[in-house]
Amino acid sequence: MGSLIILSLLCSLLAMTISAPVHLTLQTEFPQHVELAKSLTKKLLSEIPTVHQSCIANEGLSLESTAEVKNLEYLTAVLAIPASPRLSPISDTYTLEMSLNHITEGLQLHQHLIQEVKEKLKCAEKLTTLQADLRDLSAQVNKVQQQAHITPSEPQIQSSSLSSRLTGDYEVQVATHLVLQQLQSFGQDVFRSLRHIHTLSSISQ
Repeated sequence: MGSLIILSLLCSLLAMTISAPVHLTLQTEFPQHVELAKSLTKKLLSEIPTVHQSCIANEGLSLESTAEVKNLEYLTAVLAIPASPRLSPISDTYTLEMSLNHITEGLQLHQHLIQEVKEKLKCAEKLTTLQADLRDLSAQVNKVQQQAHITPSEPQIQSSSLSSRLTGDYEVQVATHLVLQQLQSFGQDVFRSLRHIHTLSSISQ
């Protein structure tokens, strides 16, 4: 009977530990900076479909449709487009610093990938605007890091040499589609992460 009581107490303590909010040490303007980063992320996400429509002439490549996924699996492997960093909710094992560093890394990765495909396309102006949005968001995330007493990191993005594998118009179209599709998915993850961070900051203050 005593063993059951001890086991019950241990389970209760474990549940309290898991459900306990993560404490963050933040400056007073942190929530406002996170809110601005969220707004910039929404702006970025709103522009991706327009850029896709301007740059992708192949009607079979759509941001909304997943029907072409199997057909593109081979080209996806051949093009070897680097994947976005994976983002997770803030916890004891996935800290605020890790989350913000991964966001910065992903934003810079996509700036680089867009530059690689931009050299092969006639819609360079649209992609340049998207790159500017990525830079603005990255700069704002750096401000969020500073508000959280985190030294902004400078991710070392190695050249993917993607442009050297774009040997034809179809490959260029597919690569641009995949980069924009991945950026859209990553941007949605960034927005969710920032929303979660904003909620935690409200609890901590």
